[in-house]
Amino acid sequence: MKNAVNDGVWSGTWVARRLGVELEGDEHLTDLLGMALRRNPKRAHLLVSHVLGKHVPQSPAVVHGHGVRLGHRVRALLGDAEAARAVVLGYAETATGLGHSVADGLALAPYLHSTRRPVAGVTPAGGFEESHSHATSHLLLPEDPALLAGDGPLVLVDDEFSTGNTVLNTIRELHARHPRRRYVVVALVDMRSAEDAARLDRFAAEIGARVDLVAAASGTVRLPEGVLEKGQALVAEHERADAVPGAVPGGEVSRIELGWPAGLPDGGRHGFTPAHRARLEAALPGMAARIADALPDGSRRVLVLGFEELMYAPLRLAAELERTVPAEVRYSTTTRSPVLAVDDPGYAIRTRLAFPAHDDPADGPGERYAYNVAGAGFDTVVAVVDSAADTPALHAPDGLLARLAAHAPHVLLAVVPAHEPHLPERPAMLPEPLRGPAFSSYAPDEVGWLLQDLSGVSLEAPTEEREEAVQNGGAHYAESLPVEYQPSERYQALFHAALTTSADRIARAVGVVTETVLTERGGTPVLVSLARAGTPVGVLMRRWAEQRYGTELPHYAVSIVRGRGIDANALRWLAAHHDPRDVVFVDGWTGKGAITRELAAAIEEFERVEGVTGFDPEIAVLADPGSCVRTYGTRDDFLIPSACLNSTVSGLISRTVLRADLVGPDDFHGAKFYRELADADVSVAFLDAVSARFAEVRDEVDAAVKELPAEDRTPTWEGWRAVERISEEYGIHDVNLVKPGVGETTRVLLRRVPWKILAKAGAGADLDHVRLLAEQRGVPVEEVADLPYTCVGLIHPKYTRGATGADGRAVNV
Repeated sequence: MKNAVNDGVWSGTWVARRLGVELEGDEHLTDLLGMALRRNPKRAHLLVSHVLGKHVPQSPAVVHGHGVRLGHRVRALLGDAEAARAVVLGYAETATGLGHSVADGLALAPYLHSTRRPVAGVTPAGGFEESHSHATSHLLLPEDPALLAGDGPLVLVDDEFSTGNTVLNTIRELHARHPRRRYVVVALVDMRSAEDAARLDRFAAEIGARVDLVAAASGTVRLPEGVLEKGQALVAEHERADAVPGAVPGGEVSRIELGWPAGLPDGGRHGFTPAHRARLEAALPGMAARIADALPDGSRRVLVLGFEELMYAPLRLAAELERTVPAEVRYSTTTRSPVLAVDDPGYAIRTRLAFPAHDDPADGPGERYAYNVAGAGFDTVVAVVDSAADTPALHAPDGLLARLAAHAPHVLLAVVPAHEPHLPERPAMLPEPLRGPAFSSYAPDEVGWLLQDLSGVSLEAPTEEREEAVQNGGAHYAESLPVEYQPSERYQALFHAALTTSADRIARAVGVVTETVLTERGGTPVLVSLARAGTPVGVLMRRWAEQRYGTELPHYAVSIVRGRGIDANALRWLAAHHDPRDVVFVDGWTGKGAITRELAAAIEEFERVEGVTGFDPEIAVLADPGSCVRTYGTRDDFLIPSACLNSTVSGLISRTVLRADLVGPDDFHGAKFYRELADADVSVAFLDAVSARFAEVRDEVDAAVKELPAEDRTPTWEGWRAVERISEEYGIHDVNLVKPGVGETTRVLLRRVPWKILAKAGAGADLDHVRLLAEQRGVPVEEVADLPYTCVGLIHPKYTRGATGADGRAVNV
């Protein structure tokens, strides 16, 4: 197939020739699509729509018209009675405008699109994943929860139907909540294989629903073997030349007041009804007239540029402007999608403008793009954003407006009020996470602490005093803090030696557990480490994903307390800002599995009380010697140097505190920031030493990950059984006083009153620091031949300050 789309050459030619990718299907398929290369490790090619209004500036009448015609077809398929009971759902960010246009053609149904912008206080009505995307978590945030609760047809709209995975994920999620008899899938192009089409048919039969498909064109993409690697090599080869043509400095930027109707939603993020549509239609001529009046005299070529998910309002404004001015009007939007630009007539993305995100996105700062704008001859660009994106970053010297002004003589800014959904009366909102350097010595982007700062409160008590109070039932261990252990020079030397010898081993475990999470959870996981032992591991996992894939995973630290569960307010905050199904809980290691069980019970209780579902209690850990979890870097019990110290290897943060007079029912649990220990802090040094080995261990990690599917990773709880046996054999009769594994044994020696240490016969350097601590505290180390762990720490049972033995009265040890 050939088609003159770009200077007489089909805009997929460049990719097709270099990668061997073939586009087959309807005769007019290349009227709709070109091709480019993704800067994305998950998929090499990008099908670039000529009529979507995202990457390629197009006549707004053409863009809106394609969606409206698809909506007409859906209405004819359903009939008016069913069309009036339907809901149209579009996909963020690319298909938000297309879905809206389909709803225009359907005319009778309300519209909602998924979003990647969480809204504080709005509980998601659902969410799903788009596995091949660079940014995958979709949230459904209707202002009216009843919008998705009916049983009428659900019309799902996407620009491209490639494998059907996204649609399957969506239907599976929503059908489980509100079953329907009928679904209609709408796309500009259906590019599924026969196998993918059959899979959707089987799925429809399984759920007992009818699923129809409406598309403007259909075909397939033939991908040769090794296309991903070839595509990545091409991107690397051409990335240095991926630049915009010569700029025209000094473009003029001014603002237009649109006169947007008060209370009219800016789009379908929280729902858009036929009544809203009627209000917009009535207001469009006046708003377009204001834009026309602001255009400089003699404007010949005008671009109306929308903003990420805000596609529909700019599209309709552009279409109305196109009808009223003599200038040539084109429409496109900015995007999150990283795509290689190549200035060649046979390539769909000729130029790329890059600029910082300017709407304070929930997943943190990042680069955004406007494609095919530079060098396209626009003498005026009308940038349309919502008020949430009208920030200092938009107006900064490197921001979008400045980038546009370098390539167009005139830039006009129009701001649409971001719709604020009406929320039911709720308790005061929880504060934002604490971040370094104000709280912790970690960089602010490496972790957000869902804690309150208790640094000004005196909470420390001598170890022996705390132990006696805890064992006598006078206090819970989380109500006070141990005095921070200050390591001797000899102990610090052991720490650094251990870090030097174990950095490779830790890096491998970090790589394996991170790759497992990325593969099995999909999308962009939200790492939630269990403070504080899990936090260094969460930071390392985040660094692995960023170094290898350029993916910046959100990472938070939360408190979990044995016997009292996880911080429910932290879970509420996470549910309000992220899809709970994206959350991956992270810890350093497992001992006997007590925290694993604690988390599972706490999540179950939270779902029962709050009605919020989706959190997976499975914990991802660096080491799982107790065989308590499925997701781990290793099951070996070895020295993790971050277990050797307390706050000085954990961002200078104390263990967490839960005390009724300090932590109210609507507060996060507390912790202290030990700023005064900065001179002894090795937190960042530990992270840097391990992450410096990532590149060296990558091949070993890949080999280990390939073997995982063949392994039986079912938890055996071997560690728990061993602890029960040890508890009885040593006359302790309380599994909470038996702490298995190198990490837990170290904690016993640093924070509790140890009775004795059991060491596996022949254990070597992994126990050097344990032996030193035991020597310093006068605690015996007993070698045991058949110990399933490298070591086990036994807390002094029935402790009083005069006691030494298991019965609290025995003679000196």
